Amino acid sequence: MESVVSLLQRQQQSLVMTPQLIASIRLLQLAHAELHQFVEQEIEKNPFLELASDESATSGDLSPVSEGDQNIGARENDGDGPMRAETSELLRQWKSIRDTANVAAGERPALEEFAASAETLHDHVARQVALTAFTPQERLIASQLTDHLEDTGYIHADLLDVARRLNVGEADVERVLGTLQLFDPPGIFARTLSECLEIQLRQRDRFDPAMAALVANLEMLAQRDFQALKRLCGVDEDDILDMLHEIRTLDPKPGNRYQSGGPDYIIPDVWVLPSPGGGWQIELNPDMLPKVLINQTYFAEVSRLTAHNSEDQAFLNECFQNASWLVRSLDQRAKTILKVATEIVRQQDVFLEHGIAHLRPLNLKTVADAIDMHESTVSRVTSNKYMLTPRGVFELKYFFTVAIASSQGGEAHSAEAVRHSIKVMITAETLDHVFSDEEIAARLRKTGIDIARRTVTKYREAMNIPTSVQRRREKRLGL
Repeated sequence: MESVVSLLQRQQQSLVMTPQLIASIRLLQLAHAELHQFVEQEIEKNPFLELASDESATSGDLSPVSEGDQNIGARENDGDGPMRAETSELLRQWKSIRDTANVAAGERPALEEFAASAETLHDHVARQVALTAFTPQERLIASQLTDHLEDTGYIHADLLDVARRLNVGEADVERVLGTLQLFDPPGIFARTLSECLEIQLRQRDRFDPAMAALVANLEMLAQRDFQALKRLCGVDEDDILDMLHEIRTLDPKPGNRYQSGGPDYIIPDVWVLPSPGGGWQIELNPDMLPKVLINQTYFAEVSRLTAHNSEDQAFLNECFQNASWLVRSLDQRAKTILKVATEIVRQQDVFLEHGIAHLRPLNLKTVADAIDMHESTVSRVTSNKYMLTPRGVFELKYFFTVAIASSQGGEAHSAEAVRHSIKVMITAETLDHVFSDEEIAARLRKTGIDIARRTVTKYREAMNIPTSVQRRREKRLGL
């Protein structure tokens, strides 16, 4: 066989992910706290980067980049006094417009109006106690037991001691405790881990004799002695695995989901406000945008002093290029967020006007195609970014929801709007009319929403709404 050696030339395209490109992509998905931390780290290691201040914004050494009505990033200072004065004047005008602009709905709303106080466990329990049909004596007992409630949701009180102090029977205290153990979150007011798990399993109607034996022998479960557990519970291997999976879904410390302290604030990246001329006014929150400045005068001075040293000059050029990259990347990040937010508002304008029931189905591809971007870019932009609207503060990802077909051949419904309809329907239930998931699905189909019972079940569980059996039990207790 003859061997032939030849040279072939082939042209192909490939994407090279440079470190700066990777960093630019990462900037898009950073939340504001992470972004500010990243910028601070860059400033620490780059002598030509500085954060803007009231003084530096008007100084001769630094000047920011200004894009239209957005004060984002930095413009390299060319030493021209009139240019600096023009930039400073633009900044002052923009700030004046931002601070004094009135909209049809009035002044820009304060963030505190949309910040929900973090409910403590005791607040949550106190509200349920107030809504429960206790007798005066039972209410007093409930108050005493609540005082012993720990942040984890457990209670370590001597019931006999409580009974003696209140001059009531221990059986009365036990009865009230049993009622408190039906409160939300499931598992609350338990005295032991076993009791906590038992309460949750009973509420799920899963506390059969086999499960009771498992819960009573948690030490064997900790030791992973599955053979002994199978004998005690009287089940085979498949059953014991199912039971273990069920146990893992329970919350051993149900009170930990509640916090104490002051309100937690979500600072929006974008403001959406009614425009005086109709439509919507969309602005970036300037407080969320690090205003990074390049000190070009310092770069020129240092470069002149180190012109004879090629190694130092290369270092300075690299620092200056990195500074310029950061400024451009921050500018591009802000433009991209504004572009995506603007398209979301255009797609969901009916929701902004009329509420959640009018939220339209929307996916990343629809927005990406409309603004000529890749879906992955839109996904990164919408992660951990928030929008302040007249309806409240929402994460940008909130507006992306799957479509539920219409049973009447009309426009599809968004999954979020369907979830809202389910929640409204359940909220309006009475003791005599508690709807099963099948009944909810049937009622939704009558309104034009083509939905299966299992989908109703999935949405209900995602909203932490109990079953119809549990809801009926809670209504009997006055919860």
